[in-house]
Amino acid sequence: MPPPAGSPPSAKALTAAFQAALAPLADVERAAPMRAYMRDQFDFLGIPTPARRHATAAWIKQKLPASTLIATAQSLWRLPQREYQYAAADLLARQWATLSLDDIPTLLALVQQKSWWDTVDPLAGVVGDILRAHLPDGNDPQVLMDAALNHDNLWVRRVAMLHQLGWRSDTDTARLWRYALQLAPEADFFIRKAIGWALRDYARHAPDAVRAFLNQHRPALSALTLREAGKHLGE
Repeated sequence: MPPPAGSPPSAKALTAAFQAALAPLADVERAAPMRAYMRDQFDFLGIPTPARRHATAAWIKQKLPASTLIATAQSLWRLPQREYQYAAADLLARQWATLSLDDIPTLLALVQQKSWWDTVDPLAGVVGDILRAHLPDGNDPQVLMDAALNHDNLWVRRVAMLHQLGWRSDTDTARLWRYALQLAPEADFFIRKAIGWALRDYARHAPDAVRAFLNQHRPALSALTLREAGKHLGE
């Protein structure tokens, strides 16, 4: 059912709309392997991504004020099935330009709830989009990620490492190198993978710079990081 014309719905109404759109598509047989793929950490309705996005498209596009956007995402995050968190991430990714730097702490709070790469990484993209949009302000919005890099929660640190994905010429290379070296001693798979991913992404824009960094700091970086970072460098 498409959203009605007129003023934007409330977060409560939107949450109910997402449930009404997705619940009828539940497939128990699909849900079992989806849950297993996520190491049995989360319940699933069993809806493939294309079907989920088709069913929720009209609501994802519904223009919302920032307060309703955040409240809806928080409400969807509280629902047990993982597809609702995916829908929340889709909603935030579609309407990130409505959000401000003041919303980043709330996004990082979501990062720490029901945390796994499948929701953390889309949120990292939203955070990155907001920060990049504020670069012209001249107030160094990335200081928020300097704090995130030192957070106790590893998923928040992963967001800090990944927030410049796709920035290309806007990338703060000093931060990229510093973040990579600060996180390099960590043994966690998802941190090491994130370092490599961030470096690999920047290598598409500046391969010589990344190659020089890898050569200089090879002893400090894990084999996983080096393998990920060098995928497009012939390493």
